[in-house]
Amino acid sequence: MKPLEGIKVLDLSRVLAGPWCTQLLADLGAEVIKIERPGAGDDTRHWGPPWHGEGTDRVAAYFLSANRGKKSAAIDFAKPAGAALVRKLAEQADVVVENFKVGGLKKVGLDAESLRAANPRLIYASITGFGQDGPYADRAGYDYIVQGMGGLMSITGLPDGAPGGGPMRVGVAVVDLFTGLYTCVGILAALFRREKTGEGAHLDAALLDTQLAMLANQASNALISGRDPPRQGTTHPNIVPYQPFDALDQPIIIAVGNDRQFAKLSAMCDHPEWVGDERFATNGARVANRAEMVRLVSECIATKHASEWLDQLEAAGIPAGPINTITQALADVQAQHRAMVRTIAGMPLVGSPVRIDGERADSDMPPPGLGQHTSEVLKNLGTEPSEIKRLRSQGVVAG
Repeated sequence: MKPLEGIKVLDLSRVLAGPWCTQLLADLGAEVIKIERPGAGDDTRHWGPPWHGEGTDRVAAYFLSANRGKKSAAIDFAKPAGAALVRKLAEQADVVVENFKVGGLKKVGLDAESLRAANPRLIYASITGFGQDGPYADRAGYDYIVQGMGGLMSITGLPDGAPGGGPMRVGVAVVDLFTGLYTCVGILAALFRREKTGEGAHLDAALLDTQLAMLANQASNALISGRDPPRQGTTHPNIVPYQPFDALDQPIIIAVGNDRQFAKLSAMCDHPEWVGDERFATNGARVANRAEMVRLVSECIATKHASEWLDQLEAAGIPAGPINTITQALADVQAQHRAMVRTIAGMPLVGSPVRIDGERADSDMPPPGLGQHTSEVLKNLGTEPSEIKRLRSQGVVAG
């Protein structure tokens, strides 16, 4: 039995933060019904190439990444009849997840207040760019914008003086993904509390809040020092040496996390005297003398091939690794051993990293076709076949 078996989730979200949250809930065993607009569906179905499938059945790889394990019901809730169907589904649900603008669902009666009045046990999660209140509450929020506004881009990329220097977007929509994860954690906590109180909750998740929270040590550095952390490219603000170094044939990352590891690296480089040098004896000293420390380690690493260094570093217990492409990372022997790449219904997908009692918490249902489960969902609501036919003819539902 999966942990969330028996939990019903109504997914009114699209693109990434909300779908990422509900995919994780599906992986953990919840029944997730994704409501999509007839004829169009989630925006990311069309965010290709690359595409999976051919012709009218093709779907963007982007959509596949965040919608495993769900049922798709194509219902137009901008129409009164469609909104009524979704309200009825919400009466039977444990969780609703939505990422519309603040107040956007109130006009169709799908806001938290309306749905929780009919179902007090409902946990309603709202995901927006800036939260349900505040001066920015009415703004649309996008990962890229929030990466800029929230400070992440200011610490990502090379320094201004370096070639190609300047703020840089992270290579994946980390704010959306983190927001989805934080929202999922909040839902799980609310479900646990409901077991004690019988009451649901309204969760308010904001991309900007998440962005600020995930700055972690960098935000703490700024708060304690009163100064903005600089962009450091591939180096670490608080640890040295902790960055890529060029071996004879390719770069490798060496991450020396403590003085014991540094002593081993010093011996490996035939410079045991570094340990007694006051410039390098402690991590704080190495940070203060970063340029000289990096120069010396760079000269050492440049003398051998990457594979030779990686073998020696692993044997010494010093964290190190290559800089892989995504295809190399997915094909890595450890990734293959952990079965992180799955194929479901002919679709290659990255699996869930969650494992419980040795079993991976993964749904075996592939990402759904648009409206693939509309009839099933409506029948389970008690809708008669003739009524489904009528709703389909009116464009209220599809599939």
